[in-house]
Amino acid sequence: MPTYKGIVHRKVHDRFDVANRLQGESLVRKSLLRAYEGQEQIRLLPDLNVVKVGGHGIVDYGKEVVLPLVQEIGELSREHQILVATGGGVRVRHILDVGMDLGMPTGVLAELAGKISEQNAIMLALLLSPYHGVRIHSADLLELPMLMNLGVLPVIQGTPPYGLYEQPAEVGVIPPHRTDTGAFLAAEVLGAKNLILVKNVDGLFSENPFTNPTAEMIEKISAPELIEMDMEDMVLEPKVVELLLHSRAIREVKIVNGHKPGNVRKAVLGEKVGTIIRAD
Repeated sequence: MPTYKGIVHRKVHDRFDVANRLQGESLVRKSLLRAYEGQEQIRLLPDLNVVKVGGHGIVDYGKEVVLPLVQEIGELSREHQILVATGGGVRVRHILDVGMDLGMPTGVLAELAGKISEQNAIMLALLLSPYHGVRIHSADLLELPMLMNLGVLPVIQGTPPYGLYEQPAEVGVIPPHRTDTGAFLAAEVLGAKNLILVKNVDGLFSENPFTNPTAEMIEKISAPELIEMDMEDMVLEPKVVELLLHSRAIREVKIVNGHKPGNVRKAVLGEKVGTIIRAD
């Protein structure tokens, strides 16, 4: 069949196609997908540490907790590449409560919740300004290699930009992709070295330590093991654990207590602290 500049000319009513390895494929054939399994991907920032600062666990506690953490992260940024992602916190709980009471769809709830983590990103960026902290948007992620070379400490909202296109939740209507998940996805696409979730507890516990003081802390666990436990409550979003099963760059997630000075530094330096959830 004649071709010209990669275009295959077919008879009337046949599709026009461009010669390539996926030509004519539906992109859902399982054997095709397996053929590309394990393909190496570029890592834009292989030395990057994504530090997700919780809204509920950190920002909502005010300056007594936030300012020491800001100083710790700022000083770390002078020696290490850091991207700060922010959570939402109590205001997210409020807007979700109001939205669910009014019957809002999951996508609308996601859109509303994202506005809160964005507010926290603005505040943290201002607090980090002495360390060249700059608030960036989701669309700016691919500019980070240049920004890092300029000495910028970027701060981004943690809510992933699904917005109105958020997928329906398996149970209930609360958006499943929230700020832990957004931080994970940013770390994955950038090929980061570390993803550190900064919370108000020492790590992952067998039960909620605030309601059960006898709950045991889990220092290390794999994603399949954690999914198998089917826990009633967790310190991180379940979607992060699910995504960890299929990640290419991020093969573990660290959870540390941001109320204890020095924990983020330990996590960045690879010292033993908090909980590590491994991909396998």
